[in-house]
Amino acid sequence: MTRGDERRFPEGFLWGAATAAYQIEGATTADGRGASIWDTFCAEPGKVHERHNGDPACDHYSRYEQDVELIGRLGLPVYRFSTAWPRVMPDGRTVERRGLDFYDRLVDTLLGRGIDPMVTLYHWDLPQALEDEGGWLERDIAARFADYASAVHEALGDRVDHWTTLNEPFCSAFLGYGNGVHAPGISDHRLALVAAHHHLLAHGTAMRALRERSRPGQQLSIVLNFSPALADVDDAAHRDAARRFDAVHNRFFLDPVLGRGYPADLLADVAHLDALEPAVRAGDLETIAQPVDWIGVNYYAPTRTTPLDDPTAASNCPLPGLRGMDVLPPRAPLTSIGWEQHPPSFTDLLVWLGEHCGGVPLIVAENGAAFEDTVDPDGAVRDADRVRYFAEHLGAVHEAIRRGVDVRGYLAWSLLDNFEWSFGYTQRFGIVHVDFATQRRTVKDSGHFFADVVARNALPGDRG
Repeated sequence: MTRGDERRFPEGFLWGAATAAYQIEGATTADGRGASIWDTFCAEPGKVHERHNGDPACDHYSRYEQDVELIGRLGLPVYRFSTAWPRVMPDGRTVERRGLDFYDRLVDTLLGRGIDPMVTLYHWDLPQALEDEGGWLERDIAARFADYASAVHEALGDRVDHWTTLNEPFCSAFLGYGNGVHAPGISDHRLALVAAHHHLLAHGTAMRALRERSRPGQQLSIVLNFSPALADVDDAAHRDAARRFDAVHNRFFLDPVLGRGYPADLLADVAHLDALEPAVRAGDLETIAQPVDWIGVNYYAPTRTTPLDDPTAASNCPLPGLRGMDVLPPRAPLTSIGWEQHPPSFTDLLVWLGEHCGGVPLIVAENGAAFEDTVDPDGAVRDADRVRYFAEHLGAVHEAIRRGVDVRGYLAWSLLDNFEWSFGYTQRFGIVHVDFATQRRTVKDSGHFFADVVARNALPGDRG
């Protein structure tokens, strides 16, 4: 995989960029779209920076042809996007044909440019109508999600080969129902575990529905976000602190998908909340454990952990059930959002996943960084920090592949600067700059760098 000083990636490696519906589409009331939990959440004072919201965001709903042309000019073979449940089913149950028609046009436009569409069915924008019925706290949500997944697949399945059920259920369950920093803004650790189980149950139920209607060559997956736990001291107490964090953040979602059920150590750690035992019913774990064709890996930063003297003491980390450990501040260099840059953790994560997933291939479905970008007088966006970030983290992926890990693709987060959830428009992750006042798109230096890597299928230069 190395030619001269280039680090080449395997032939057929999937390259692309990713977005999410609520973060870029705008048009939150157009063509019958219903309200999502994020529309409601953004309207609540103090929840989102200066009450920013997802309208107009990047106005992608009106400008998708321009954006697809941009993807084509960058030479990106894959575009990962999410469909908006409240656009397809405004009440969470009834199909709105105009909403499906938008994604139908988008897919045709992508294919017309030779770009492979990768559909994510849920990226956190639950219809408010379903939240009013209990949302992810009700078991019935699994059936509703399967119906939605089937409707989208019926419309697009003749042309789309890559399908993902959920994106980062960790965030929508634990941040949405556990500490309230994401929609719908509920802060209850016990309910967060129930919501997380129902996310996984919905994944499995939808996977069954999609398998029944999938055609040869289609690949079905789930995308999970991981944060490796780093300990400064190699002793039993520090290893256990890291284990506790890893169980809740990483293995809670991964192991049931792999058919291993909820980890025993996790169940012991969260037993005091009395949430999972009553929530998990006969057959649930079998439903969740539907075979996946690949695991999507979202990686941004590691987490540094340390033990507490009292193993039952509450953690400063607001994840459900965590006790006996604390999270330490991240170490420089940091991104503008405050996340630690530590590429070796990325390699270590991929190597661990390669071993832990029992031969299931991996695709890096998101990786990227927010920095404070400015447009120079000559119109360029010279984001050297992001170029360096991509170079280092792509190097980390290459190293994992060199060690034998079956990584089959890498998607940059994000194609466009966009609405960054509770941070509003204050954080820019895009390889393309968006002037939100004019909607002007400008490819950043990182976009040109990434396009060059894709064209070469290799990282240029030395290993640094």
